Amino acid sequence: MDGYVFLAYDYPVLGAFWTVMWIFLWVVWLMLLFRVIADVFRDHDLSGWAKAGWLLFVIVVPFLGVLVYVITRGKEMGKRETLHAQARQEELEEYLRRTVAGTSGMSAADELAKLSELKARGEISEAEFQQTKEKILR
Repeated sequence: MDGYVFLAYDYPVLGAFWTVMWIFLWVVWLMLLFRVIADVFRDHDLSGWAKAGWLLFVIVVPFLGVLVYVITRGKEMGKRETLHAQARQEELEEYLRRTVAGTSGMSAADELAKLSELKARGEISEAEFQQTKEKILR
């Protein structure tokens, strides 16, 4: 033997794998960093000084800051994210109800009046009337 040892890293496939893995971990790290920063600003329980302190800690010592933040405030972070997602879902449903479903500007009384007119003209049955009335009154 000539004394040269082949290492696993000398193979291009493994080198490409390690490069892709490091890029993936870097992207995951950036996502976590921005999620922590967004959570600091989203939390209404923290005072302005506490937000500034956490933000400074996360920016000055990023790895340690994010690790400490996730350990100490991770559970509340998840709850805030869930509440934020629920609020966005409710806003979407309200938007769809008002604009797409065509009920914008009409009160429940107006909708019931229109519904009773349809029933009086015989365009809908009693069962359809009751079912739609229950939806309106919810």
